[in-house]
Amino acid sequence: MPRGRFITLEGIEGAGKSTVIAQLGARLAARGLSVRTTREPGGTPLAERLRALVLERGDEQLAPEAEMLLMFAARRVHVDNLIRPALERGEWVLCDRYTDATRAYQGGGRGLPAALIESLAQLTHADVNPDVTLLLDVPVGLGMRRAAARRGAPDRFEAESTAFFERVRARYLDIARSEPARVARIDASQPLEKVVADALEAIEAIEARTR
Repeated sequence: MPRGRFITLEGIEGAGKSTVIAQLGARLAARGLSVRTTREPGGTPLAERLRALVLERGDEQLAPEAEMLLMFAARRVHVDNLIRPALERGEWVLCDRYTDATRAYQGGGRGLPAALIESLAQLTHADVNPDVTLLLDVPVGLGMRRAAARRGAPDRFEAESTAFFERVRARYLDIARSEPARVARIDASQPLEKVVADALEAIEAIEARTR
């Protein structure tokens, strides 16, 4: 059986990833594909427990290095128990965030060295990397307003400063510029229907180039 496709969605808070991934999953399933949607950190029961450790705001300090290691621990659990098996069954996996999020948040936002992140990525999932990445890009101000409108108490990341998210967005845009064959930037400030249409078009374009 042919290996399935691995598609990741990235972007800052308020970019609309959860909504878009649900729409994409339904559209691709309507074409007769077997589609699995998931998220990071999380995606399996154990990885979701690690997600809670990363996102909860508590009294203890969580150093950037510890945060990054928890992310990669959750990612390895996710890859081993959900992503790789689904791909090997021929399913298309749509994932809300993956290692580009670590590059952007812990690298761009927290300032951790890119070489360290890449070494951990190689160790964690050298054989499981996205075929297509959709960067849902919005200005930081818009993203923060959207996120504030939908949430209750902010988690550790949602409580970060505008300057933090500007660094995160800048790193995401750097990634998109450096890997145009994999990463497609989608203007996520558009109406949802247009964002989903652009995302489907980007998937098809990258698929056509890699056949």
